[in-house]
Amino acid sequence: MANKDMFLWWGSGSAPCWRAMLTLAEKGLWEGLPNELISFSEKGHKQEAIMKINPRGQVPTFKDGDTVVNESGAICLYLEEKFKTQGSQLLPDDVTARSQVYQYMYEVDNVKSNIMMPIVRYKMTTKPENWNNDLLKEKYGPAGKEADTWNTYLKDKTYLCGDTFTMADVFFFPFLAALVRMGINLTSRPELQRYYDLMSKRPSVQATWPPHYKESDGKDWLAEI
Repeated sequence: MANKDMFLWWGSGSAPCWRAMLTLAEKGLWEGLPNELISFSEKGHKQEAIMKINPRGQVPTFKDGDTVVNESGAICLYLEEKFKTQGSQLLPDDVTARSQVYQYMYEVDNVKSNIMMPIVRYKMTTKPENWNNDLLKEKYGPAGKEADTWNTYLKDKTYLCGDTFTMADVFFFPFLAALVRMGINLTSRPELQRYYDLMSKRPSVQATWPPHYKESDGKDWLAEI
């Protein structure tokens, strides 16, 4: 059950926000949690209530009583430490197993730097008639290699770190879902397709699925990948 002293400001489809929400859901804290879905287009992340406790004016912004934690990774780790024995344990006790979870948690940044920023953000912020197709073609190779790497990581495993759902999956899945929404081809990446299908049915994922994903179609911006 949610702690009424907690509050989360979040944006629909934001991978960092989704991480925090997934962790809350896995700990049994999301249902009934006081929260506010902000609008990025209306600058909801710059509202006074957020700026008072998060000078960067970003989401997720999270508080638990007098404790304020704003970076998504920090929120996830805070919740795991505070509620370790509640809901899903997302970090293994064994230090070697935990190191593998950490590896994937931080390796996820490569999805952002190799796919999301050079291609998705470029197409999002540039009018289609102004797209530099030669420049984009240069980005497609590294982007495809990045996707192939994660497909390989999942070979013969249910989740990233084996048979157990961990914080590595919390960090990775929101980005994979964004890639799928942007039209990435998973036909040639069957492990990623299997993993996406499995994760999409997970109760915590269903409970936190971005509202606008349900209400609108995605893009074909990654169809070449």
